[in-house]
Amino acid sequence: MGDVKDLRNSEAVEKIQELAGDIKTCMFCTYKDNKMESRPMSSQKVDDEGNLWFLSDRNSSKNKAIHHDDKVDLLFAEGTDKFMLLHCTASISADKEKIKELWNPIAKIWFTEGVDDPAVSVIKVAFHDGYYWNTKHGKMVEMVKMAAALATGTTMDDGIEGALSK
Repeated sequence: MGDVKDLRNSEAVEKIQELAGDIKTCMFCTYKDNKMESRPMSSQKVDDEGNLWFLSDRNSSKNKAIHHDDKVDLLFAEGTDKFMLLHCTASISADKEKIKELWNPIAKIWFTEGVDDPAVSVIKVAFHDGYYWNTKHGKMVEMVKMAAALATGTTMDDGIEGALSK
């Protein structure tokens, strides 16, 4: 078993910023009739409070689901060395200043009229708690340790994991 290090407050926010920044795309999960619905989404920003920000079509099924039930879960995974689950509450706005702040050229693929597209909305996702797992020493060291464990018939766990909370 790897090391366990639970993170609270600013340490949790730093871990969320690190992993969400590295991974970028998550499975954004909403709930309808107690069933999870998920779709890939790229976060545009993680602020200093650990809130994640997304651009979304105001007419999307995701936005409709949030209006019905604001509980969302975000699942981040990259390769074999970075994982994070966040339990959150989402809110939707049409704040033009926030849209301009979060805007990037790739967003024009979904919002052809640009930053002033009437369909664009902002989703703020406030995390309550979660869990993370990643390697202690990075991918290259992990691969060397895995090869050594295979060659010697020993176990190798270079992971560090823990709860995330405010």
